[in-house]
Amino acid sequence: MKRGDGTYNVVVIGAGTAGLVTAAGTAALGGRVALIERNKMGGDCLNFGCVPSKALISSARLIQQIRESEKWGLDQPEPQFEFEKVFERMRARRAKIAPHDSRERFELLGVDVFHGEARFVSPHEVEVDGQKLRAKNFVIATGSRATVPKIEDIDKVHYFTNETIFDELKERPDSMIVLGGGPIGCELGQVFSRLGVKVAIVQQGTQLLPREDVDVAEFMHNRFTAEGIRVRLKAASKRVSMRDGKVALEFADAESITADAMLIAAGRTPNLRALNLEAAGVDYDKQGVKVNAYLQASQPHIYAAGDITNRLKFTHTADFTARIVVRNILMPLQLLRQRVDWSVVPWCTYTDPEVAHVGVGENEAQQKNIEYDLFFVPLEDVDRAVVESEEAGFAKILTAKGSDKILGATIVAPHAGDLLQEFVFAMSAKIGLGKIAAMIHAYPTFAELARKTGDKYNKTRLTPRTKKIFTWLYQRARK
Repeated sequence: MKRGDGTYNVVVIGAGTAGLVTAAGTAALGGRVALIERNKMGGDCLNFGCVPSKALISSARLIQQIRESEKWGLDQPEPQFEFEKVFERMRARRAKIAPHDSRERFELLGVDVFHGEARFVSPHEVEVDGQKLRAKNFVIATGSRATVPKIEDIDKVHYFTNETIFDELKERPDSMIVLGGGPIGCELGQVFSRLGVKVAIVQQGTQLLPREDVDVAEFMHNRFTAEGIRVRLKAASKRVSMRDGKVALEFADAESITADAMLIAAGRTPNLRALNLEAAGVDYDKQGVKVNAYLQASQPHIYAAGDITNRLKFTHTADFTARIVVRNILMPLQLLRQRVDWSVVPWCTYTDPEVAHVGVGENEAQQKNIEYDLFFVPLEDVDRAVVESEEAGFAKILTAKGSDKILGATIVAPHAGDLLQEFVFAMSAKIGLGKIAAMIHAYPTFAELARKTGDKYNKTRLTPRTKKIFTWLYQRARK
């Protein structure tokens, strides 16, 4: 059948992670699928998010290790690098990954790819560049964009967001204001500081990384301060202007800071514009498309996946919801469809050290009156961390009161995102800390951090009464 003619099984709007996974999965199962993208294939993750930011983080981490080389018994040289070459390397790494998400690859998979702005004209039809596409099912996967806060005169100054800074920043600024202390602001703020930029992170809330516990936020705050990053909390931004070629940010308390550049990292806004969801009869609000537990919109043949509907806006949650959508579209009956289970969702902020989390944290447990036991292991108790001179960090595990059932885990450490997966698996498989302690962990590895939390749990089982029994058994054995 000619491209665009007839009826598709699925039309996917948006070629970010959720859209690509949906399109590839549907095509692999034999479905006829069209994919519409108005900007770049790969969406936010490939072009403006995970891939370029982690490439820069990699370079910045090595630069910092050279600065701190005395920790490893080396003479301390000043790292030699050119800001522009670091950015060139980032773009080269991104270009190496890009073919995985390219139009050519997806057309080879059997997907009809259309470039343009999609808008619904009816519940069963969308229009893209004057061409109408019909489908039995639609998947809205248009993602999110950087939120620009409502600050007076913000539209009169030049600023960067994650969508522009990786390609439009051509030379190193001497100083930068990072507006927002969430994951993006913390990651990129630390990167630019390590690349020789004087950074000030401005956070409206009471702590950095608002999703994390207070002690985690304080740890990272102290780390940033030690690296020369200025952190301002409880900052109510009032007005922004240009002064002598610099960006000036004024606060409600009449104080102000100036810098050569400003990066806005103040949250995400769903990409709903131009979709004309009213014509499709799809309900939405400022948080995105409203869906049920099966990811169906108010029109049950229309689904949504990824940032456009997910509360937790990560690449891995976009992938997760897209896989569910592929299955649910294929299933003819609702009872065969899969509900979304958000009970075990990991995330990681790729600062140095990384901050990784899954499940319930202390803040949430206390707010919800959940009784818990806390097991805390400093990273300096792990021999591999000591020999690597990477002792700064910790793991803390919450279990249900009086049990080894894991409620949540937070790890602050190098490779914390990788180390967390043992706890993610344990929670998903309903494995407790006791079994983790019983597993053989290779020595010396950072993974021993998990075993040591299990050991701490096991020690709580050695009550005075139990110890008396064991002592009696030992005495009896000597007779």
